[in-house]
Amino acid sequence: MVKEFKYRGVSTAELQNLSLEKLFELLPARQRRSLTRGVTDDKRKLLEETKLAKAGKLTNPIKTHLRDVIIMPYMVGVTINVFSGKEFLPVVVKPEMVGHYLGEYAMTNKRVVHGAPGVGASRSSLYVPLK
Repeated sequence: MVKEFKYRGVSTAELQNLSLEKLFELLPARQRRSLTRGVTDDKRKLLEETKLAKAGKLTNPIKTHLRDVIIMPYMVGVTINVFSGKEFLPVVVKPEMVGHYLGEYAMTNKRVVHGAPGVGASRSSLYVPLK
């Protein structure tokens, strides 16, 4: 049996029906402070786009550079392309992400994978056969 996700003891269906004041009481202090200080125009536009996408009225993908947007319960199920500094990475919002920032799920650096050294890169590589 799959365990149902609950955010601080509240199910996802109940979270979506909560008023903002009740939701703020559940969020950690940093997120609560950020949200009570107000939402800027660019963040408000992103939040409206997510509501449209959730309703199915938006056809093109949501792209954003805003990595500091706090994931709210009504964003669950929406795919948002977040800019990583080089490219837009798709982030599918899940119930476990509520209260976190969008930027936490779009990594800005990749794992470094080194190739083989070239001929002449070091003294010992002179003796490495080419094929």
